Formats: sequence, structure tokens, C-alpha cells
Amino acid sequence: MADNAPDLHASVPPPGAESIVFPFAPPAPDASVVEVAPGILWLRMPMPMQLDHINIYLLRDGSGADAGWYIVDTGLNTPACKALWEEVVATRLDGLPLKGLVCTHFHYDHAGLARWLTDRYAIPLWMTHGEFFTMRALGERLPEPAPEGLVLFHQRAGMPEERIARMLAGLRKDPFMPPQPECFRRLRAGDRLEIGGRSWQIVVGEGHSPEHACLYCEDEGILLAGDQVLPRITSNVMVSPIEPEGNPLKLWIDSLHRLLELPAETLVLPSHQGVFYGLHERLVQVLEHHAEQFALLTGHLGQAGRATAAELVPVLFPRLRSPVDRLMALGETIAHLNLLHQDGTLLRTPGEGKIAYFSLA
Repeated sequence: MADNAPDLHASVPPPGAESIVFPFAPPAPDASVVEVAPGILWLRMPMPMQLDHINIYLLRDGSGADAGWYIVDTGLNTPACKALWEEVVATRLDGLPLKGLVCTHFHYDHAGLARWLTDRYAIPLWMTHGEFFTMRALGERLPEPAPEGLVLFHQRAGMPEERIARMLAGLRKDPFMPPQPECFRRLRAGDRLEIGGRSWQIVVGEGHSPEHACLYCEDEGILLAGDQVLPRITSNVMVSPIEPEGNPLKLWIDSLHRLLELPAETLVLPSHQGVFYGLHERLVQVLEHHAEQFALLTGHLGQAGRATAAELVPVLFPRLRSPVDRLMALGETIAHLNLLHQDGTLLRTPGEGKIAYFSLA
């Protein structure tokens, strides 16, 4: 999936946003690059959706005959992104080759061209174990009929049968599903990649994806953040039908608290929107946002008595534009409900048919 595809959370600057500083104008998604630090280039790949770009970073490494570039993330599996990569390699890298690819996580915009890039330029791929094998596990088109667990997940949420049928039809038309890379080099939390005279420590986050890898250079205070920290929107944190009792939002919140241990003055290189200063301010804003979402749910249930997950979606997301928006919003709503259920704030009880209802404990 292309993460953050619908901008479910409005990008209105939150309180304290003036303390978030964008020191660079972003590059256009046309093979232009911006140098954000010596040997670190920022470029953008286009995405044909509301969130219309992904940030890619190129890290220069070595000297003489060993000189070259490492890529962080890939862009979508589209002809436009492939053409831009050809142009970037031909015109923006000082005639030097690519040496390797690091994918922060498995989502299509971050790893959709992993197979193509590693084959085209004969370079190795680095990912965490959790991301690589999740990518492989989800790399097949949805079968007909759909898996029983997938249907049951949405029935339990209270989604009408006709909407489930439309959702499944849409999933089968996925236009961005990429071919899968065959092998990888494993990244673990705490590992270090030595690139361009910098030591990049792997900082793992959870919740948005299973084992998301950020790259942190302590000496220079630079964080290649992927989707763990975005300056204006919040990353999707969803419960999946594969793990219906999962608690990804707790994992996400725990990961944000760990990132608060990094210095406040860290330069953040995110996967969407602008490069920025204001790491701590933004992390606090995201934590407060989720606290507000919890309060909306408990406040509504205090008045309504009980509700299904589908009925609670508009409480958190009142302005959804498309079926994809509604699908992702349901997963996010269930993520909030699972956390509140598992910490004892909410009860979950069976209703008619296969539907589950939530109420205050």
C-alpha cells in the first residue's frame, strides 16, 4: 500500500507550529535536488494521489574508484518514477554509480521500486526483517473469493455487506503493486551503516509499519525519519485484518516517546512534506493529537452508549472523500478502539450477527 495516501488528518498548522522551522525550499518532483548537508541530496518522486510526493534522499559515499551513492527509499512502481530515476542517475550524481538501497519500510511509495532499482543498477537492498517479510507476505493480489478473515474483520466492524464488496473490488484493482525483491541485507535496531564518513544508527519505530528503520547520525544531529515523524500530517496507524487484535497505536506512541530522547535540535529529513527543525515540538503535537482522538471516542460513547467501529469512523474522520479514505479511516479508528479496549477504558461486546460493539467500561 502507499502509506499516507489519503490525508486523513488535516494539515492545518497546530498550536506551537511556529516553532517548527523549514530551512530549505523543497525540490520539484522533476529530478531536481537540494543539498541539505554535504553529501546528502533531497529529491522528490511524484505520487498520483492527494499526498502527491515522497521525499527520497541520496547519501554520497567513498572517494576515488570507490565513490558512489546510497538511496534511501524508492518511490512508487510507476513509469514516471522509473524515468525520473534514470534522469537522476544520468544527470545529478556527478557521474558516480549507485552503491546500495535502504528502504525504511515496506509501503509501496518507500519500496515499490526496490526490485527494479536493485536489478537495474545491480545494488544490494537493506531493510529490517519485519519490513522485508511483510512486503513479501503482502505481495500477491487479493484472491477470489476473499479470505474469510478479511471479510469477517469488516463485518465485525459493522461495515455493510455492499460496502465490503466494493472495498474488495477496489483492492483487486491495486495499480501500484510491485514485483518483490528476492533478497536483502538485514538491519536491526542499533546497527550502524557507515556511509560518507557518517555513522548512521538504525532507530526502529513501530505502529505505522512493523519494524520501520530510521537512520540517525548522532555526530551531526540528522535524522532520516521515514514516516515516523512528519511535520504537518500524521502517519496512518491502522489495525490490519491479518492481526485484528493488534495494538499498533500503543507501539506507535511508545516509538514517539523513544524519539523524544533524541536532541531537540535534530534536523529531521522526513518522507513527506519539508525538511524541518522542531523534532520535540512535532512529537508532542502528534501525541496530543492522539489524546484528542481518544477523548472524542470516549465522549461520543458516553452519550451514545454503544457503537460499532464503522459508526465511530465519522467521529474521528468527518470529511472522508473516497472509498480508500474510508477503508484507511476504519483501520485507524479500530487502532484507537483496540488501545482503549486493551487498557480497560472500553468494553467490546458481541451484537447481532457478527458485529462487535464498543462501550465505556
